[in-house]
Amino acid sequence: MKRVVVDTNVLISSTLSSKGNPYKIMSHISDREVQLYYCPGIIDEYMNVLAYQRLNIAHQTQRKIIKEIERLGILIEPPVSTIPLPDETDRKFYDTARASEAILVTGNTKHYPDENFIMTPAQYIEKYNT
Repeated sequence: MKRVVVDTNVLISSTLSSKGNPYKIMSHISDREVQLYYCPGIIDEYMNVLAYQRLNIAHQTQRKIIKEIERLGILIEPPVSTIPLPDETDRKFYDTARASEAILVTGNTKHYPDENFIMTPAQYIEKYNT
């Protein structure tokens, strides 16, 4: 089974639109065709961003999304890497993907090193034909 770590921008995109590659990826997670991995810091970031008022996501929907991620995903505590990253807040996604041997799906590939396990949603869909 394919393994993924989903950056917050992909989760938010899939929440705001039922079209596009982020939604397809999250649907494959919901259908258990893809295994999601996360760490406590990722859940914290998801919760904080889902609660942004400008996104206008109902509180009940926010809770439902987090509960679904926790139900479907596998929680890990990844070791902390020392690789330089442009944005230190992205380390939790990078480290979780490395530790779980998963693909990190992100709309912000420039925030990460150029490694084959880091892909945009479009690259992921194209490569895995999901």
